Amino acid sequence: MKKLPMVENKTCFYEHEKRNLSCHKSNCRYWINCKKYNNCALLASKAGPLTLQEIGDIFSVTRMRICQIEKSILDKVSQSFCKD
Repeated sequence: MKKLPMVENKTCFYEHEKRNLSCHKSNCRYWINCKKYNNCALLASKAGPLTLQEIGDIFSVTRMRICQIEKSILDKVSQSFCKD
């Protein structure tokens, strides 16, 4: 595996996007197993809104499971704003 040279003031995902190379740092907090986005969640987010099916494909879960997770998160967020 060829190492990328260090570039000052640049992030690794910037270099992966620029060179169209997949990231192999599976211990990175932004790493996802998705070759389409060079294994980077930040690059996936730059692509714009994704469907529940596309998100499920990235994380190897069903569209319905993503829907359940989304509902749970929205419930938690709304509860935190409703506290007095």
